[in-house]
Amino acid sequence: MLERLKVPVSVATSADEIIIRRAHADDARRLMELLADDPISASRGDIADDSDGPVYAAALERVIADAANDLVVAVDAHGAVVGTLQLTLIPGMARRGSTRLLVEAVRVASAQRGAGVGGAMMRWVTERAAVDLGAHLVQLTSDAARVDAHRFYERLGFVGSHVGFKYRVPPAAEETTT
Repeated sequence: MLERLKVPVSVATSADEIIIRRAHADDARRLMELLADDPISASRGDIADDSDGPVYAAALERVIADAANDLVVAVDAHGAVVGTLQLTLIPGMARRGSTRLLVEAVRVASAQRGAGVGGAMMRWVTERAAVDLGAHLVQLTSDAARVDAHRFYERLGFVGSHVGFKYRVPPAAEETTT
């Protein structure tokens, strides 16, 4: 958990206000649903199947326990979790020892898209969270297929400056004892 991150905080959207707070164990099911609510995530296996509950709960626990990471949720006036994102603070040597704030897994419930939730969360990251955490640069990656998301980030002032690469590590073969 990024202890210097000042949450909970109330943030205005274009229609209402949301509360941004740290995710906790009780949010695991809703976080699964937010991932599954996204077609690209769903195509990668994020389908919010009940049998996956323990896997997501364990993942959330690992993120919360990690001093360089935090997972926050956006909660609407009715107390419903309507968005989420993960933050990772990365100390570095480049850019004269600059610290970077990596934003990952930005998701907004489909029923809330276009209502300003994503913009409010990202403005909070760039205006407040980065300052609270001492970051000099906020960066994120976005799947190449997310053309609408790219326009969204550009409207917020992000610049498509790099090409990212991923390598999927094959599952380890089970060891056999003879």
